[in-house]
Amino acid sequence: MSYIILLFGIVIVLFGAAILVTPDSIFGLIVGHAESLGLHVLAVVVRSVLGIALITYAAESHYPVALQVLGWFTITVAIILGIMGGSRFKGLITWALCRSGGHFTRRFSYLCGGLRRTLNQAHVHDE
Repeated sequence: MSYIILLFGIVIVLFGAAILVTPDSIFGLIVGHAESLGLHVLAVVVRSVLGIALITYAAESHYPVALQVLGWFTITVAIILGIMGGSRFKGLITWALCRSGGHFTRRFSYLCGGLRRTLNQAHVHDE
């Protein structure tokens, strides 16, 4: 089970480094899939697996309470994302990308405005 947590740690570090080196490609990938059900399902499944792994491995770690709390928090977020509707998930993705701040804001301000308009139009058509 500790290998799963190690794998998640490595993936997080690699994605963090990729965002520092080529933010346009990572954010473009996220924006490109923001309207797909796959990204929503992936967000829920990854958080669920990570939360279960943290809770399961907590007893073997040096900080069992911290890992259990983090695991339950992760599972809670997965449940919230799971019951959140697709349009709200898209809004959350848009909000998160537009709040990235720093030097990314100028690059994505046009993109965020267009994505917001697209998602708002899709939301109007869904209702």
